[in-house]
Amino acid sequence: LSELIQIFPQIYFSTIGRGDALTVDFQSLSQPSVNGSVKILRNHLADLQKQEFKIFITSDTSSERDRLKDLLAELEPIAEEEERSHHDTGHYLDVNRIEFSLEAFHEGFVFPGSKVALFTEHQIFNRIKRRGRQRRAKFKGITERELHSLRKGDFVVHADYGVGRFDGLKKISVRDVEQEVVKLLYDAKDTLYVNLNYLNKVQKYASKEGHIPKLTRLGTGEWDRLKARTKKRVKDIARDLIKLYAKRKHSQGFAFPKDTLWQRELEAGFMYEDTPDQAKSTNDVKQDMEAQFPMDRLVCGDVGFGKTEVAVRAAFKAVMSGKQVAVLVPTTILAQQHFNTFLDRLSKYSTRVEVISRFRSKKEQAEIIERLKSGSTDIVIGTHRLLSKDVAFKDLGLLIIDEEHRFGVAAKEKLRQFKSNVDTLTLTATPIPRTLHFSLMGARDLSIIATPPRNRMPIITEIAQYNEDLMREAILREIQRGGQVFFVHDRVHNMDEVIGRLQAAMPQIRFRQAHGQMHAHELEDVMVAFLERKFDVLVATKIIESGLDIPSVNTIVINRADRFGMAELYQLRGRVGRSNVQAYAYLLTPPISGLPRETVRRLHAVEEFTELGSGFNLAMRDLEIRGAGNLLGGEQSGFIETMGFEMYTRILEEAVAELKEQEFRDLFEKVVARRELENQTVIEADFDVHIPASYIENDNERLVMYRRLYAVSAIDQLNEVAAELTDRFGKYSQEVENLLDLVQVRLKASKLGFRKVNISTSGVQIEFPPETEKEFYEANNFQLLMTYISRKENKNLVLRQSGKTLILTNSFGKTAEPNPFKRTEIFLDELRSVTSHVLAEQPVS
Repeated sequence: LSELIQIFPQIYFSTIGRGDALTVDFQSLSQPSVNGSVKILRNHLADLQKQEFKIFITSDTSSERDRLKDLLAELEPIAEEEERSHHDTGHYLDVNRIEFSLEAFHEGFVFPGSKVALFTEHQIFNRIKRRGRQRRAKFKGITERELHSLRKGDFVVHADYGVGRFDGLKKISVRDVEQEVVKLLYDAKDTLYVNLNYLNKVQKYASKEGHIPKLTRLGTGEWDRLKARTKKRVKDIARDLIKLYAKRKHSQGFAFPKDTLWQRELEAGFMYEDTPDQAKSTNDVKQDMEAQFPMDRLVCGDVGFGKTEVAVRAAFKAVMSGKQVAVLVPTTILAQQHFNTFLDRLSKYSTRVEVISRFRSKKEQAEIIERLKSGSTDIVIGTHRLLSKDVAFKDLGLLIIDEEHRFGVAAKEKLRQFKSNVDTLTLTATPIPRTLHFSLMGARDLSIIATPPRNRMPIITEIAQYNEDLMREAILREIQRGGQVFFVHDRVHNMDEVIGRLQAAMPQIRFRQAHGQMHAHELEDVMVAFLERKFDVLVATKIIESGLDIPSVNTIVINRADRFGMAELYQLRGRVGRSNVQAYAYLLTPPISGLPRETVRRLHAVEEFTELGSGFNLAMRDLEIRGAGNLLGGEQSGFIETMGFEMYTRILEEAVAELKEQEFRDLFEKVVARRELENQTVIEADFDVHIPASYIENDNERLVMYRRLYAVSAIDQLNEVAAELTDRFGKYSQEVENLLDLVQVRLKASKLGFRKVNISTSGVQIEFPPETEKEFYEANNFQLLMTYISRKENKNLVLRQSGKTLILTNSFGKTAEPNPFKRTEIFLDELRSVTSHVLAEQPVS
């Protein structure tokens, strides 16, 4: 090419042909299609190697690269046997000669002229190519809306001092250095200034609607007594639940074998890239299945976040082990949709999937039941019909329950008989408070999928009164951009009247209805017609609530939203916004002034939690709105009112952790990890370390930034916040620079387990944890640290004891680095390398 273009003064790269154009044919070929088959891929690669091609395979992530490498390597022995039998030694695939790399190529190619072939992993498995980088999960603390609603006079709870009133941010002078602190007011006009290091200990007070808490009196010990009393009572309740959990852990179940080659191929063939939470949930489920005891895991993930794919993988693992799988769903439509999904994913592996629902005739149902008994059906998906007396399995190994809260008491009793020694996987978007509380208590295993799929946007949610102009605007806007609309009306008797009113307002729009009283085949025909876009608006009851996945529908109107429960509203709203198109949800109600306070609060909670992945938060809010009294009994409800829901939950988690560590250690040997000292280090500095009001004027906005900075757990998160500060508020001052440096020091000191670090121009003082932290002092790291400090050449290091506290001082002396924060970082990095066995020359006697 270089030689050919030498004679031309100008070069145009264009796809539009010109008469006098020079055409250069590179003779490149597209990447051959293998339809996800590793065996076909191996044969292609072996042929190319035989022709002495250099082969590259690119993947988007390291996990995808490693999985494909394993799949190709695992097929090698098979290939060798085949080749020996055919006496064809030249057709062997050498995986070590293939170059695997992490690159973002859009398409692969074969270039015969240079003997180069490049394959992309997403094309091998027909996966949709991801665009851009995965966005990090945002700060998981108090929501921004809650912070903006935190006004002077609002009730807050400090973990160590109790219930007070928020009185804004204040500047105070400590050792002639100006610092910003949170001011809290307590009983008897007491005031508490909270250092930003302890910001994570302050929570907004939340309890039963309308309850006004009593302010705590500082210095009396009443708050500590209340916490101790609550923890004791919580332990009494949790102990019984953990005993139930222990009983299940000790009962004998079926231990599924490790993943097969086909299992890994199925997972690699998923058309979307796994989100981190989805990958973790899949691993949690598979580990539970491989254990000796029966699984009972709850996977809580937002609508459209990939729970079904976790279920598909678990079901296939069971089938690969010769077991049958039952998938129980609340509605006929969802059963049909799951059937299509399972069939699409598993048909190439000769897995027999059936669906049993009222869409099937009596004769078809009888045949399916017969095949279940004989064992010729691997997976059955069904509604309550699965719980009938005539349904029996040859060898049931896994029960999957979708949206457990939709099943009544009788159905759950039948489920308990099913579940006695069968692995159970429960999927839900908004766990009911009781299920959620059992998981918090440790009586059930819990996995949360909180990361949204790529390009997914939050649903814009609006509470409004019925108004024909609004309806016309909402529906026409959706139709004009090529979409469809759900209109939910939960009263069958006057549905025709509602459709008539809408049709009169919009004569050009095509409406049809769907509800549970229709004949099964009639309902199926309507749903198929809607899927095929033969009409624009489906007016339906909440029959569409669970699982219906139609990407073209991106506006939903819920009439009389005040009659629906929180989980129902959340599920209904989740029927839209399942693609990368902006979705809208309208909750229509009578005038708000005439509705009960609890109903209004419920609607506002659904409106507030529009962030992707907020189903779990919504369930927590539901627990709070109900007052938790009917769930936990009057005494627990009283504790929640006294200390607030957040604080109660924190004590509950502490109590359960203590029980697991002290009384049930044998049972939770793998669960009880060393308590992390992350984010507990306090940093003090003799410099101005704050965000000036001249940089961020709004108090609440500054508080948001402080909270986010003091909650970061990795350097890259800190860099993200720093970049956002510059982007939103411009170049920052020295005080903010100091704050960012301080947070970086805090991160490094936390990793080492230190309790407190004091930085001055002359040196740094490090306070070790109290002697009760036995893990710190018994670890080999501490021994290595002592060896290093006692060396003769480290004259600037002084270790002394003050009371029961060990303090290490480092006098900086002369150094090239003038910034005390940077000098402290260098010193902490040095200590980190010491405790990483770098200088482990001799043990300390």
